[in-house]
Amino acid sequence: MGAGRVTQPPVILSVYPDDCDAFGHLNQAAFLTLFERARWEALALGPGMDLFERAGVWPAVRRASIDYQAPAFPGQRLRFQQVVTRLGRTSFTMRQVARRDLDETLIATLESVFVCIDRSGSAVAVPPSVAAFLAPAPPLMDAGPPHRVAVHGVELALDDRGTGPAILFIHGYPLDRTLWRHQLDAFPGWRTLAPDLRGLGRSDAPDLGYSMATYADDLVALLDLVGVDDVVLCGLSMGGYVAFEFLRRHRPRVRGLVLVDTRASADSAEGRKGRETAMADLRDGGPPLIAEQMLPRLLGPKASDTLRDEVRSMMASAPAAGVHGALAAMRDRPDSTGLLPSLSGLPTLVVVGAEDRLTPPRDAEAIAKAIPGARLAVIPDAGHLPPLEQAEAFNGQLRSFLDGMAGTVSVPG
Repeated sequence: MGAGRVTQPPVILSVYPDDCDAFGHLNQAAFLTLFERARWEALALGPGMDLFERAGVWPAVRRASIDYQAPAFPGQRLRFQQVVTRLGRTSFTMRQVARRDLDETLIATLESVFVCIDRSGSAVAVPPSVAAFLAPAPPLMDAGPPHRVAVHGVELALDDRGTGPAILFIHGYPLDRTLWRHQLDAFPGWRTLAPDLRGLGRSDAPDLGYSMATYADDLVALLDLVGVDDVVLCGLSMGGYVAFEFLRRHRPRVRGLVLVDTRASADSAEGRKGRETAMADLRDGGPPLIAEQMLPRLLGPKASDTLRDEVRSMMASAPAAGVHGALAAMRDRPDSTGLLPSLSGLPTLVVVGAEDRLTPPRDAEAIAKAIPGARLAVIPDAGHLPPLEQAEAFNGQLRSFLDGMAGTVSVPG
């Protein structure tokens, strides 16, 4: 059976002093104990702890792999969620995630493979009563709250709307998928995918593993899980950097490219120094300080106070670990200028706000000139975030571009 998710209520467990080591950290053995206790509590909340006993089998652990993401301390409450990712004939794979209940911080993940055995220790088929409880449900594909997709040890929040050929929207820094809220339902006949990158929005924010390659590989794994072979990539600002890396690593998965308010060059020495200064500011004032520093440069002069407040809140609520990781990933990203001429034959739209101060129109013009056949669109009265500032004009340009791809992408009528 394919990947999916078991609908089970979360389990809340407390960390006690005797679970911790001499330094006051929840220790490794106790982590495994809590994960096992959470599995039994999930059974107690569902069909009962004796589910396997009633069926005459026992779930024996064949393999377990745990990733420690952040420390836990006495008195903290951890929220455990169980997800069955594979159900085979005699075995099943379960992924468990532990988060701090207070602030959603990812603490650890555990992936375990279980084999059903009988009293003699022989592997036997998963009984129907057990399979009915474990069977993965299909991923949610309708509108509504984002669902979560597990890739590479983290869970990404994802908005997934519509049917047809897919557009993958990649947000910038330190923003989240709600940047694209005016685009998700604006293109009938297309499937629109807008994830939160790891570390931002409502996705998990581990303290390690941030690079453009990591972001790109996360997105490919996400596409695999939701059953999408190829996409039109649409990346804004840092999302454009991710798109370039995606092209380097997974070019056959890209049917079209939309680059919004981004640049192809790597950070200069001055730019790298600026990232490191921002990291220091993040340590001192957290994401709210970063938000106040960035806001004046993000939006055009005609942006409303309401929009300014929304963008400020989006940035200020970003997880600190994810903001730090994104800064490091941008600082260390490769130069993509040499990639541009190789994109000949790939339908490409380059979009920029006429009032963009971070990546001004001259940067977009340089990209459009370097990509053979690329089209340039300048959005009036917009700064760095045209999809929010001038959604109607932006959607019109994107719709025209997608219509022009009709000969290369099969769009349902």
